[in-house]
Amino acid sequence: MKKTKNFINEGIQTVRDKGPDIFRKSYHMLPNISLMIAAGVIKKVSDVNKPFITVINSYTTHIPGHSHLNVFGEYLVKSLQKKGFNVWYCNIGGAVDDGIAMGHFGMKYSLPSRELITDQIETIIGAHPPSAWIGIGNCDKIVPAMLNAMVRIDIPSIYVSGGPMLAGSDNTDLITVFEGVGKFSAGKMKKSELLKLTESACRTCGSCAGMFTANSMNCLAEAIGLALPGNGTIPAAEWIDKKNFNWRLNPRRFKLFDRVADRIGYLIEHKITPSQIIDKQAIDNAFILDMAMGGSTNTVLHTLALAYEAGIKYDLKSIQQLSKKTPNVCKVSPSRPDIHVEDVDRVGGIMAILKAILNYTEAPFDAKKTTVAGKLIDYIKTAPDPDGDVIRVGKNVFSQEGGLRILYGNIAPDGSVVKTAGVDPNMMVFEGRAVCFNSQESALKAILKRRIKDGDVVVIRYEGPKGGPGMQEMLSPTSALKGQGIKAALITDGRFSGGTRGLCVGHISPEAASRGPIAVIRDGDKIFIDANKGVLELKVSDREIKKRLAKLPEFEPKVKRGWLYRYSKHVTSANYGAVMEDIIANINS
Repeated sequence: MKKTKNFINEGIQTVRDKGPDIFRKSYHMLPNISLMIAAGVIKKVSDVNKPFITVINSYTTHIPGHSHLNVFGEYLVKSLQKKGFNVWYCNIGGAVDDGIAMGHFGMKYSLPSRELITDQIETIIGAHPPSAWIGIGNCDKIVPAMLNAMVRIDIPSIYVSGGPMLAGSDNTDLITVFEGVGKFSAGKMKKSELLKLTESACRTCGSCAGMFTANSMNCLAEAIGLALPGNGTIPAAEWIDKKNFNWRLNPRRFKLFDRVADRIGYLIEHKITPSQIIDKQAIDNAFILDMAMGGSTNTVLHTLALAYEAGIKYDLKSIQQLSKKTPNVCKVSPSRPDIHVEDVDRVGGIMAILKAILNYTEAPFDAKKTTVAGKLIDYIKTAPDPDGDVIRVGKNVFSQEGGLRILYGNIAPDGSVVKTAGVDPNMMVFEGRAVCFNSQESALKAILKRRIKDGDVVVIRYEGPKGGPGMQEMLSPTSALKGQGIKAALITDGRFSGGTRGLCVGHISPEAASRGPIAVIRDGDKIFIDANKGVLELKVSDREIKKRLAKLPEFEPKVKRGWLYRYSKHVTSANYGAVMEDIIANINS
């Protein structure tokens, strides 16, 4: 068998080469076909000659961003069937709601679920070879998992999301509630006010309303070329009566699903696969958009993972170079609490942001690359010009450099990430006293008990991919600090929610569990952060750091059975996107 680029195994290669032809070439496959008839996928044997489309949904009522995907999924299946396709329809499991998993052990399952879902999709496609597949997702790790599966399997495919949530009463969202908890703990909000806020901030289906991780990834999917324009910003719902929280699913979303059904046939006919779309420039395009819109720090983790899954070595330093050429032209909640993704949609969506990038910056964005939609330049040309408020250009941009920054130093020799778009200007350079915690839970208890003071640098370690395990998000402690109004920084080998704002440095590599220098920081040590210049330094001599590391005991895994144990044994560091070891080994071989 001839091995193509990014060879996975003989089975996946056969799917790429033959697809459903496997079932068409021999009478010994008739029993297989009889089961397709039993399942209602086809009606007669001759139907097997039609193209097969697998629709992989992620419907669940665990996640508001996915609670309506059954409706969109069934609509898409019917649209494809009307076009004459045979349709296999299924649902993946393992979808985690980061907001519900937040603040307890369950959050450790979130990042690992990305690998679990990608593996599930490989299993589904490998066992039931189609002509093409469509992934329906929306939130947290499901989006990057589906994108990773697209490049791993490498047959014609499209990703489509369920759309962002609408903002709640008084322009509130989930982060308003998280920060409300901090205000309540500081005596700045009454309990009755906090409960009212809880019941009014998130009232429609959809991925949480700000430019948090889910919406950031849904937007980046447009720029990277694996989703159609509108994927990231067309709201999931529209208000019928906002005062009484009466809404319906957005008709524009249904039209997007119609376009997906139209486009997948074109990809099959012209044999356009993700490997023809995803190269280093496509990854650059994603990061340029990320910088311009001040997306979540998690997008760095997930886009790096996509690059490595596609067999592309991508250095964190490349992100830094792009940041210097890409101004932050758009700020959305949490960086700008009164602006939400629905506002970005109102002024033209991602294509309008890309138009601002092309016409008003020196960022090396390539709009002529192949995507599942065709050439992005054709959509960008017809997009609205920058409105001057939500999308700003020239002297009015939010910052002359991108909204994300990579930091290096003796704490993070292999890099770390900060969302500069969410940092107050007077906190961009900061020096403070270390207050160290070996878990998020112990740090949150200290914050809520008002033990963190102005001038502190909260250090949360052993929360990386191996150490956590699972690299859980730190939204609860960062929101509590913000709600209390404390002028402190937070650094971690864990990660942050897309809803985090403030001077919060994450993804510190190597992590503590891998004997990274963050493991030997002591209470009272001085830590210097310069988010402008990309510096993260422990004010301790190199000799002292080496001395401390030599005395550091071996890391004892926190979990010793089950899926998380297996994950912790094989996951890599955040600077590789926290992918599995086999992916890195394949690139290096």
